[in-house]
Amino acid sequence: MSHTVTPKASNSTRRPGGVATPIDSLIVALSVKIGRGQAKEVERFIKFAVVGTLGFIIDLGTVIILQNTVLPPENDQSVTLVNSIAFVLAVCSNFIWNRLWTYPDSRSYSLQRQLTQFAIVSVIGLAIRNVWIHGAYEYLGQLSTAILQDAFVDYAPELIDQNKLGTTIALVFGVLIVMIWNFVANRFWTYSDVD
Repeated sequence: MSHTVTPKASNSTRRPGGVATPIDSLIVALSVKIGRGQAKEVERFIKFAVVGTLGFIIDLGTVIILQNTVLPPENDQSVTLVNSIAFVLAVCSNFIWNRLWTYPDSRSYSLQRQLTQFAIVSVIGLAIRNVWIHGAYEYLGQLSTAILQDAFVDYAPELIDQNKLGTTIALVFGVLIVMIWNFVANRFWTYSDVD
């Protein structure tokens, strides 16, 4: 006779000041299944990744909107400015969601302290990302347009379109690189007061 155990809801989804979402029970079940003794950390990482995905959508959406309207990627400075604006908007969203959803049990530190620490981690992440994008966007733009030109003979982008494509590709890789830095630094510094 088999017996199925239903995972209990995580304490983080029931803490005062926390936010409950429709995907909480799915995340808890997945965390229990794959995390075993580390289910709580796996749950936090999954939530951090979900929050990061939302931040990425804000980030990429802002880059696309700004590059196609008021700040086209005509030079290195405009590329850096657009990426910095997008990053700040995404970081604001990420801080709010991480404080309320990923780490609702992190309240022994003041909001000001956590915001300051989160901002420091994010600025370091922004520097890493901007160095990466600044060094990679032209090459990635040239490479991707060459591939597209091989596939589509009539494809002849202008330099600005090549730079947009290169910036977008570099951004995707930059976000992945910085996500690892952000999770580790925030988990063990900004939100170090959680068990």
